[in-house]
Amino acid sequence: MERLQKVIAKAGIASRRKAEELIAQGKVKVNGVTVTEMGVQVSGNDEITVNGKQIRTEEKVYFLLNKPARVICSVSDEKGRKTVMDCFEGIQERIFPVGRLDYETTGLLIMTNDGEFANAMMHPRSHLPKTYEVTLNGVLTDDMARILSNGVMLDDGKTLPADVVILSRSENRNRTILQITIYEGRNREVRRMMEYFHCEVKKLNRVGYGNLDLGNLRQGEYRKLRMYEVKKLLSMTQH
Repeated sequence: MERLQKVIAKAGIASRRKAEELIAQGKVKVNGVTVTEMGVQVSGNDEITVNGKQIRTEEKVYFLLNKPARVICSVSDEKGRKTVMDCFEGIQERIFPVGRLDYETTGLLIMTNDGEFANAMMHPRSHLPKTYEVTLNGVLTDDMARILSNGVMLDDGKTLPADVVILSRSENRNRTILQITIYEGRNREVRRMMEYFHCEVKKLNRVGYGNLDLGNLRQGEYRKLRMYEVKKLLSMTQH
């Protein structure tokens, strides 16, 4: 027997937190009966429907995608814009992105149908390192980089310490290229950190996530993660 929300997450419908919301909203039935309480235990013999559709357990799959620019991190878009799902033609499993990258941001994105795994990756306590290469309009001095590495005060609180490496800097061209590794996942965090120093982000590319890097993947390309990579990611979230 397992908790209902865990079974829904395992089936790749949604994260466990989202599954709890669906239950609370009365959108889940077990053997034809609507369930709105948390903690209900179900077995493999129970028929579970979410929004009227019976769930089925799928083999868990994990992909590493090099997300192109101007692509939405969503399984669909009401405005008809291109989504990350367009990179995965022919994939049968109902996969979804783990976290988000901005519309213009490129780089490493994990896609899966494993809600439990996604939940672990995105949990605030996981502190998984995420590395970005950033091209700025503006000159970021060594003193600014030092301040950045110690954490800066944003409107939702001070950022955690970050690892900052200046890759190149040109006062004539008013440009800085740097690599920054952050250990939390706030909305638009890197862009807001740069705005703190009045620097405009021209390019933002995520090149590392936990133990993963992009390798030779071109934008729009993906590969399956190996199980040892998945297990290593999970181990990195357990402190």
